[in-house]
Amino acid sequence: MAADVTVYSTTFCPYCVRAKQLLERKGVEFKEVNLSNEAPEVRTELMQRTKHRTVPQIFIKDQFIGGFDQLYALEKEGKLDELLA
Repeated sequence: MAADVTVYSTTFCPYCVRAKQLLERKGVEFKEVNLSNEAPEVRTELMQRTKHRTVPQIFIKDQFIGGFDQLYALEKEGKLDELLA
């Protein structure tokens, strides 16, 4: 499944791992931006854009959907496939 998905993560983040595993189980290709390897300005810009400080921060087709909890909720409600289509 090829959707325009970006996951902003950090190196030692269990919720990031779970989000990526869920997407991989669904066969979704995604771009990962590891904020641990980026300049501090990238994280600052992301926080200003989303108003969230935690990771993962997940975007589907440039729409911010939230973190792992929101991603999992969409999957449980049967709405994730619709967003990814």
